Amino acid sequence: MKILYLLEPEIKDLLSLEETIAAVEKSFAAYNSGKAILPGVINLDIPENQGEVHVKAAYISGENNYVIKIASGFYLNPARGLPVGDGLMLVFSATTGALEALLFDRGFITEMRTAAAGAVAAKYLSREKIRRVAVIGSGTQARFQLKALAVVRAFEEVAVWSRRPENVNRYIQEMKAHFPQVHFMTASSAQEAVKGADLVITATPSRQPIVRAEWLAEGVHITAMGSDGPDKQELFPEVLKKADLLYADSIKQAASLGEIHHGLKTGLIDERKINGEIGEIILGLKAGRTSNKQITVADLTGLGVQDAAAASLVLSKARAAGIGRYLEI
Repeated sequence: MKILYLLEPEIKDLLSLEETIAAVEKSFAAYNSGKAILPGVINLDIPENQGEVHVKAAYISGENNYVIKIASGFYLNPARGLPVGDGLMLVFSATTGALEALLFDRGFITEMRTAAAGAVAAKYLSREKIRRVAVIGSGTQARFQLKALAVVRAFEEVAVWSRRPENVNRYIQEMKAHFPQVHFMTASSAQEAVKGADLVITATPSRQPIVRAEWLAEGVHITAMGSDGPDKQELFPEVLKKADLLYADSIKQAASLGEIHHGLKTGLIDERKINGEIGEIILGLKAGRTSNKQITVADLTGLGVQDAAAASLVLSKARAAGIGRYLEI
């Protein structure tokens, strides 16, 4: 039995944002076409080390493989000189159940598919022409989200706020090198960042809401991707109440893990407020944005089907290029 294994540097060379966005868009459609089979998410918290572990799995009907992903975030790691994220993906044959590949991506595929989901949400829910972007957060995913957004939307200005001001300057310097034509600014508060923004990205592990409804400009789109556990929250529930359109990657999952979970729990919204799932827009089952004046929110909790799509893309490209090595057992 031969098992292909790939290391993080090899995976980084294989996976582009453009390809990942295309794969994730197809996975959204697969989810809402009834082709995706995925169990519930396993969340494991390690409170004394500010750690969290997520286990997700999925199979897309008709594909050659199913995927199980383990990803972690340990938020004290930077002080230890270590990255916050880590993890790996296991790719199995959907025919025999045999393990076919070990992807030691150290969380890279998760970062890429999460950013890709944000880009897909923006593609279908934000205005086509945007000028100012607000980024709440200054970590790894805040970087990935902005780079992925640039694939689907042009922008001129980015305002950044983080609870860790020491990280904002580093973030801005890195992003300036990537986007030399874009004007970056440090916001003194989350309110300053959000006010006047055409698109807001929230990319934090916050357990206290940050963004308030009264800050939102007409026509703004919010991509909220940090709330992937029942205790996490980036938006005050009033934001969901104010939104003209509220979409999720998965309503069922968002109702237990995401911003929608908090909106329902407080009673500020009910199920009728939720317009649908992003895959339904992609499939033409829902209209999505119909006016530049609408305030739109995408509640992204992360789906195993996105991991399966991205991992399958990596595996197919590795095999085609002859990259990686085999473990014989």
